[in-house]
Order: sequence, then structure tokens, then C-alpha cells
Amino acid sequence: MEESQNRVRWVYSSTNNEELEDRYDQWASEYDRDLAEDFGWVSPGVTAEVLAAHVPKEAKILDAGAGTGLVGEMLGRLGYQDLHAMDISEGMLEQARRKGVYQGFRQMALGAELGYDSDYFDAVISVGVFTEGHAPPQGFDELIRITKPEGFIVFSLRMDLYEEGGFKEYQEGLETSGKWKLVEVSDPFQPLPKGEPEMLHRVWVYRITS
Repeated sequence: MEESQNRVRWVYSSTNNEELEDRYDQWASEYDRDLAEDFGWVSPGVTAEVLAAHVPKEAKILDAGAGTGLVGEMLGRLGYQDLHAMDISEGMLEQARRKGVYQGFRQMALGAELGYDSDYFDAVISVGVFTEGHAPPQGFDELIRITKPEGFIVFSLRMDLYEEGGFKEYQEGLETSGKWKLVEVSDPFQPLPKGEPEMLHRVWVYRITS
């Protein structure tokens, strides 16, 4: 457990995207064991279940910040097949390829311009990516652009970052400007019950309105 915690802290202490990419490349082979086994990471399953309450099974879905594909595995078990993976780390995407659940793979970073056409996806899911040292709130702009009107963006977010990290104001601003509409916010839950039980997340669901 201590070794896993040290790797997580090391990755989250990255100071720029280049460093973050390199550290995720190095972490990729141990990622599933560290988070899913040692920390009991539940966010992929919780977020996938929330998405399933709103998004039809035939939807084209982007897993934004797919990592090793844990979210894709969960969506596959729920009957989704048209899944596409995007991540900052090629090493993480290589692990995701081995799971055999995605139709496409792109190496890109949330917060930068994304190489997808506008109105391309029916839904986007993003788990554990809008967080400290990773994707900023401004990353929502490109996700909105590539999601079809009436499509959904579903993501997990730490409650403390929502209140103190600029997310609350940014999300509300996007709603005020008519870009999306809040559909659901989950109850708080522990994403890492065996690793950091004091941390609380929620899942947010927005419908694209323009």
C-alpha cells in the first residue's frame, strides 16, 4: 500500500503536461493494481452506472482521460460498444488497448484543443481527470464542442475542488451562458475507500444545449 501511495503522490506532483505524460507512461503497468486493488477505486463503476441512467446503449461515447480502460470495461459490461479512448499517456492507452473494449484511441490532453469534429459524440465520460494537477475547468469547453446537442457529459469531481478549485464558478458560468444544463449530481461517495477514505467525490451530469 505504501508503495502505491508513493506512486500516486509522485504522479500528482507533476508540474506540467509533459511531466504528467511521462509519469503516467511509467505508472501504466502498475496502475490497475495500485488503484483498483490496493485503493479499491470505485469511481469507474459509480460513474458508468450514472451515465447508464441517461445515455442509450447505442451511443458513441468518448472516455476522456481513459487511462488503462477501467471505465471502458465497466461500460462494456453495461452493454455499450461504441467506445473511444483518449488519454495524455500513450503508455496508459497501450494498457487500454489490451482490454479490447474501445473502437478508437487518440493521445490528447484535456485542457487543450481536441482533434475531434464538433458534435461528434453522443456522450462523454471522464473519471478522475478533472482534478488537482490534471485537467482544468476550461477543459469542459472542448468537451462541449465535440458533444452533440442534447448529448451528455458525465464526470467525477472531488467535492473540495468543486468548491475551491474554480470548478463551481466555471460550471455555473457554462450553464448561465446556455452551453449546458445540469441534469444530476450524485450523492457524495468515497472513490478510494481503502486508500484515502476521507476524500469525497460526486458525479455530475450535464446535457448539452448548444
